[in-house]
Amino acid sequence: MPLIADLRTADEVSDSATDLLDSLLRAVPRVGVALVVLLLAWLLARGVRWVLRRWLARKQTPSFTTVMSKIAGWLVSTVGVLAAVTIVFPSVKPVDLLAGLGFFSLAVGFAFQDILENTLSGVLMLFRQPFAAGDQIEVQGQTGTVQAITIRETRLKTFDGQLILIPNRDVYKSAIRVQTHFEQRRVSFVVGIAYENDPAEAADVIVAALREADGVATDPAPEALVADLGVSTINLSARFWCDARQHESLLVTHHAIDHVKKALDEAGIEMPADIVALQATPSFRAAVQGDADVTPGGSVKS
Repeated sequence: MPLIADLRTADEVSDSATDLLDSLLRAVPRVGVALVVLLLAWLLARGVRWVLRRWLARKQTPSFTTVMSKIAGWLVSTVGVLAAVTIVFPSVKPVDLLAGLGFFSLAVGFAFQDILENTLSGVLMLFRQPFAAGDQIEVQGQTGTVQAITIRETRLKTFDGQLILIPNRDVYKSAIRVQTHFEQRRVSFVVGIAYENDPAEAADVIVAALREADGVATDPAPEALVADLGVSTINLSARFWCDARQHESLLVTHHAIDHVKKALDEAGIEMPADIVALQATPSFRAAVQGDADVTPGGSVKS
């Protein structure tokens, strides 16, 4: 009896192995077809990305073109993977795959919430386009030139040559100052003149000097306005418009201040330093006259 039982077990194992081998042999053609489908999907995804790049490059920014072509390629690849799975496992229906993909996407959404939020924010910014590569912006306390908007972050090159990576969700939720959105920006600096001088005459001299400075726009015209009355000077605000880019505006400001300084000197208009009033305390008088010893703290020794 034990011999018969062992023979039956051996037959069952042999039958199982035979069935498994038959199943694998029957699956080989399907696996081959699935591999071909994957290869075609990969080639199609690359083709779609190439076509979209060339088409979008004519109308959109480089960042928009790169991100959208990548997303389109991923979609095509995903469809190819789903088709390959369906071919290898005929019992699996596309509806079941989509349902499983929905649950999988939900799980991935919870696990990679930050990544998905940054990706969605980046896509929304690319459609909204509050700024583009090459613009000079200030966001999250960082100022610089936009290098690119990727799927995850916004790349910013600071004016001193450093790279700052800011997550797209932070950029999307923050107030953004786009310095180069318009071609010109207004720049101002304060000029202090003596109370003995005429503010109206000084304003005319300042405006004439600004008009001669390189890079100062003629429209809108430069102007000089009395800003406030200081302790020792009448302060005028010299205002003018120039190129909006950071380095160019700094150069124009340099020339403008130089021209204004020379013009005021030639006109005999004084630009005095702040007046400091010193109050003579008993210890100060004692130290000057030498009547008593003074401690390092300023007190008179008794």
